[in-house]
Amino acid sequence: MDILILLKAALLGIVEGLTEFLPISSTGHLLIAEHWLGEQSELFNVVIQAGAILAVVLIYRSRLYQLITGFNKPENRDYALKLATAFLITSVLGFVATRFGFKLSAEISPIAWALIIGGVWMIAAEWMTARLPERAAITWRVAILVGLAQVVAGIFPGTSRSAATIFVAMLAGANNRAVATEFAFLLGIPTMFAASGYELLKAFKAGDVVGYNENWIALTVAFVVSLITAFVSVKWLLGYIRAHRFTPFAIYRIALGAVLLLWLSADV
Repeated sequence: MDILILLKAALLGIVEGLTEFLPISSTGHLLIAEHWLGEQSELFNVVIQAGAILAVVLIYRSRLYQLITGFNKPENRDYALKLATAFLITSVLGFVATRFGFKLSAEISPIAWALIIGGVWMIAAEWMTARLPERAAITWRVAILVGLAQVVAGIFPGTSRSAATIFVAMLAGANNRAVATEFAFLLGIPTMFAASGYELLKAFKAGDVVGYNENWIALTVAFVVSLITAFVSVKWLLGYIRAHRFTPFAIYRIALGAVLLLWLSADV
């Protein structure tokens, strides 16, 4: 077994696990990482994303159990229906966008600009939400707008699904960071599992996923590393946002985007 292959798989697992739920764009970081480490198969990308999603399932297992077993309670039923509505909006509009040819670009330039624009937007959104009265309720307005935000994040690389959904939730009325983040992350579970399953099905139909050509040891390493890294990063984020703003993430996005643009201009 080539140690470099395992190292590359582990590095990509770390990138996925760290960036999937932090508001800095996992898709953008993976595309950048694969630009230097080499493009991976569709199966590989789906599997490492599944590792990150599983980490969030484990973190929110008690909340998920509460929603499922306590569905007869009005507050749980109302919350679950809002999650389902946001997921339905994302699924339908995402499918329509795909049919019309909208898809994530693999080019570095649009990712760099999305990182910068998203960072500026995050700073502006923090400023606006700080001036709103504290509200922790997930309303139907929040649920609908968060569902729409996921569609936008799915079309434009570098946008960040978590950043788009968290800040739209905060601006729409749920400006308690912990509440907005929980709704965004819980919604991400079915959304990302569905998206991963859809991409994997397309790859199988197109003949792009050939099992006997896949390095299953490297794939397993990447999955486990992604799972562990995502678990740690999400746990850390949930503690961090209790007393801190998202501004450092916005600054990081702007700086990374600027570096990428400078690198592209120097490479021309």
